[in-house]
Amino acid sequence: MSFVAQPNIDPRSLGKVGVLMGGRSAEREISLLSGQGVLAALRSRGVDAHAFDPGRQGVTELAAAGFDRVFIALHGRFGEDGTMQGLLEQLGIPYTGSGVLASALAMDKQATKRLWSTHGLSTPPFAMLTASSTDADFARIAGELGLPLIVKPAREGSSIGLTKVTEVAQMRAAYEKAAVLDTDVLAEAFIDGAELTCPVVGEGEGATALPVIRIVAPDANYDYQNKYFTDVTQYLCPAGLTDEIEQQVRRLAVEAFRVLGCRGWGRADVMLTADGQPYLLEMNTSPGMTGHSLVPMSARAAGISYEDFVMQLIATASLDLRPNEHWKPE
Repeated sequence: MSFVAQPNIDPRSLGKVGVLMGGRSAEREISLLSGQGVLAALRSRGVDAHAFDPGRQGVTELAAAGFDRVFIALHGRFGEDGTMQGLLEQLGIPYTGSGVLASALAMDKQATKRLWSTHGLSTPPFAMLTASSTDADFARIAGELGLPLIVKPAREGSSIGLTKVTEVAQMRAAYEKAAVLDTDVLAEAFIDGAELTCPVVGEGEGATALPVIRIVAPDANYDYQNKYFTDVTQYLCPAGLTDEIEQQVRRLAVEAFRVLGCRGWGRADVMLTADGQPYLLEMNTSPGMTGHSLVPMSARAAGISYEDFVMQLIATASLDLRPNEHWKPE
């Protein structure tokens, strides 16, 4: 799939489109902002588009809505983790983004990092923390990974529940903060360097990377507030990298996307050390589409407007599996 803007997509060919937004995750507020942006873009192009909030509306209502396809603007659990994708597969409604397995894998940072490591892709070393972890366990893990280190829930996004730990005495509190959100908590080696993100679009051998963005947050603290609700974070696109490193980061992002089996679109978060070594942090399979979001910014740098980008994505909505034409209800 070559991701080139196609401004002449016939809105009538898309049928009735649902924009799934809101949902039940900790990222509900951001999802609503993303969804409203997508909905406005589709309607501006004449698409018969309608908002649908799975956090307020049930499965029966979704099945009865008569959507020919849906744009998933949900973030986090119950939208980005394969559960909604599985429901849409059952209902036979094509959707944007990755399928069931890729969505579930990418949402689980432990599974993602193990898979990337198996394929030789660079990602920071990590260890899992549990409720039974003792102070001695915390000290051992800090010794292995080094300080500072990052503690975060294995299945959350937008830096929710994340703590930068600078001394062993902080480990238990950091674990407890993350464990409120997830039974699986991950301690990850801290990579000191430039914070980058790189969108990927397409599928398989046709996947391609959009321009890399460099994120410069105050005090290097790119937290939930600085991501969405302040204007003090700088986003540099072009990222100010050498062409060699820009291409290296793009290749790494595409390979990370392919290894997970992603399709449609995604965004790889990467740390770049001072000596030019990139490390993969995570893959977002339903990235933000708000006014502060990074994928639309990168698309604009590639000459693709927000509206064209949204139209291209909804036009590629698909299912993992074709309906079984031989199955007949009793």
